[in-house]
Amino acid sequence: MDFVEITPRLHMLRFPIGQAYLWRDGTGDDPELTLIDAGWAGAADEIASGLRGAGLDPSRIRRIVLTHCHRDHVGAAGELADRFGAEILAHALDAPVIRGELPVPEPDLLDWERPLYAHGLTVPEAPPTRVDREVGDGEPLGFGDGAVALHTPGHTPGSLAVHLPRHGVLFTGDTVASVPDVMFGVFHVDRAEALSSMRRLAGLRPSVLCCGHGDPVTVDTAERLAKAAS
Repeated sequence: MDFVEITPRLHMLRFPIGQAYLWRDGTGDDPELTLIDAGWAGAADEIASGLRGAGLDPSRIRRIVLTHCHRDHVGAAGELADRFGAEILAHALDAPVIRGELPVPEPDLLDWERPLYAHGLTVPEAPPTRVDREVGDGEPLGFGDGAVALHTPGHTPGSLAVHLPRHGVLFTGDTVASVPDVMFGVFHVDRAEALSSMRRLAGLRPSVLCCGHGDPVTVDTAERLAKAAS
């Protein structure tokens, strides 16, 4: 795992497949930390070490927001939450899948997506993971000076984006990707619904775009997202 600073308050945790993000509220030696997604199962030690290496205390993780139910996003959430007392948040439609009560919904794959999807299944399967709080569209998340959850169905029924309006930061989960440039994501359960969600996100005109796959976008961000969504 690589631990990459995007801004002084925003870091990316990059895994061999996929990534998670860390947002920092507060200054000094005692900030409050929020994870958006949680990477691979079994990566809790590596994540904690990465935070410590950046001078951050992992015991300050207050919440883990899961953008959707896929294994490369949920993996270490339960172990991190148990270890550091964090709350796990997800949309109500994906929460039963995250808990292991329902199977992961099957995507409607295009032919060119099939080998990529098979490669993605090499990620360790996420264990059943508790969800402490089910959130809906427009619900405040309690960090980032006014972060809100946005229900963005299509990739999975309960996919979420996280918007920090005061900072111009948008976390899209896998609805949007940035590989090699901003693009429509892959492996959607409902492609038309996912595209509608992407167009909604483009209307927010973020200045920083953080996708589930690909590098963060910080230059001409709104324009690149709008072009991809069109």
